[in-house]
Amino acid sequence: MVYPILIVGTFWGAKVSGRKQWNEECFSLEQMKAVQAVAALCIVLHHVGQKTCADWLPKGQIIPGLEPFVPIGYLLVSIFLFCSGYGLYKSYCTKENYLKGFCRKRILPVVLTGYMVTLLYFVARLVMGEHMSVGRAIGYLTGLRLCNTNGWFVYALPVLYLGFYFGFRFCKKERNAFLVTTLVALIYIWIGTCINHNDILFCGEWWYNSIIAFPAGLYFARFERPVTEHIRRFYLIYLILALLLYNPLFELGEIAQMRLSYYGESWGAEHIILRRWGCVIAQALISFDFLCIVWLLSMKIKLGNRLLAFFGTLTLELYLVHGLFVELFSRSFLGNLKPIFFCSNVALYICIVLIPSIPRAMLLKKLVGRIRSGFVP
Repeated sequence: MVYPILIVGTFWGAKVSGRKQWNEECFSLEQMKAVQAVAALCIVLHHVGQKTCADWLPKGQIIPGLEPFVPIGYLLVSIFLFCSGYGLYKSYCTKENYLKGFCRKRILPVVLTGYMVTLLYFVARLVMGEHMSVGRAIGYLTGLRLCNTNGWFVYALPVLYLGFYFGFRFCKKERNAFLVTTLVALIYIWIGTCINHNDILFCGEWWYNSIIAFPAGLYFARFERPVTEHIRRFYLIYLILALLLYNPLFELGEIAQMRLSYYGESWGAEHIILRRWGCVIAQALISFDFLCIVWLLSMKIKLGNRLLAFFGTLTLELYLVHGLFVELFSRSFLGNLKPIFFCSNVALYICIVLIPSIPRAMLLKKLVGRIRSGFVP
């Protein structure tokens, strides 16, 4: 059920360009929102898959069906980060005084959304019976400890946005602004590789293994015209090459994680940080190839229907809030608490995650909009 519904929902109403014709709206806001909507729905499937068929689950608990989605979470997130970088630079170039009030207009909504979801998680933790000390409760409420298991994005995005802001606000030369933004992303990754797995902040590799897609979006936006013109001349070659490289590069990323490992601290491995950088680089290669495939296909296929337009307005909210319902109906809530109940039917599990997540995402967006209106003229 899931796969045909996802395919139909994605391509219903799509327009395919003929030979020597192109989707001129490939990088329009509408197209990017549609692509991000598909990515958001696939991330829901990714998290459900982690609870039902991930290879680290006991064999007796594995329910097959969503295996392809389990290992590609960082690839899906790279779409959001690439679009964020691309959108920031394009807005900077086309909107007058774009950096004026940048923190209130771009960073504040992300922080507010993240904090409201944190409060929702905090209440859920209490209701579900989590026993927490005063220190842990303060950590959750202040954001010093991760309350929302998917909330790392709310920490990463403001950091990247601030890097962009300071670079383009204070650097006289644009190349220096790009350098500052890129350095902020690399420093963020470096900090992540220096911290062992934990349950506070920078909990693991998912905090940083897709971050490089943000400056990639910036650079592509800067050189979009010459790059696009070049690709159009050799389109079929690039598409075939990107498709052929996907599997070997994906396997390279898997081998790097198996041989080098992000988890070197668990057995006292040497050169833990270098091992993690090796994994990051291998995963960056497949991320770039994945992004190339997505946008090469977008150059020929124009997505567009009401479903994608609707989800395209809720990508951040849906990304942050759906994990609560994934946990509430998993085998154990947040790993050690009794859930409401566990749904062993995967299709039904997806439904009972999505159905309550959508109205709560809509409500969340509306509430943040009202609060934000008090800050932004």
